[in-house]
Amino acid sequence: MTFHKRLGSRFHAGMRRRIKDLRAQTETGLDFALEHLFQERVETYLWVEEGFSEIERMMQVIEEELLDVQELTHAQRMESRLEFIEDRFDELDSTMRQRPRRRRHKINLFQFFKTASGGGDPTVSQGEIHSAVQAYEALGLEFGTPMAAVTQAFRQRAKRLHPDSRKGDRTAEPELRRIIEAYQLLKSEFGLS
Repeated sequence: MTFHKRLGSRFHAGMRRRIKDLRAQTETGLDFALEHLFQERVETYLWVEEGFSEIERMMQVIEEELLDVQELTHAQRMESRLEFIEDRFDELDSTMRQRPRRRRHKINLFQFFKTASGGGDPTVSQGEIHSAVQAYEALGLEFGTPMAAVTQAFRQRAKRLHPDSRKGDRTAEPELRRIIEAYQLLKSEFGLS
């Protein structure tokens, strides 16, 4: 599925912003490593410096390929690659600062209630939706659709899939859970949760 021009530009802008933020964090991290690790933990400093160089190379590759992204599947792959780089940075940063790694994926509301009712372990992600691109796709929307339209689409689909509107038929519950997860992820992306 090809991007609409406006949505494609939103995707590109978002990816460029994430790369810029990661680049700034990497520079700050390298300064910290030089100041705190160089004399006391030389091996760790060299490992961190090499890792940050690797991150910079990978970001340059993504920036070059970003201009060619025209389809949703290509956008998903690019987003996954950038998430991998962000995870790599978190690993280096945590080792360098001698602290536990941050949790990468937030617990969404659906997962919270499932765990609260005894239905699962909150540290094990059992969901299917791991990116904004997947969330838009699950809701049947184009990437970058405004939150108001996302909410409207979610409500319409949830109403259709809910067992009460299906005379007690629960066969659509997996799809209902999937769109709830997608909606929660997009809400957190928009900073609304």
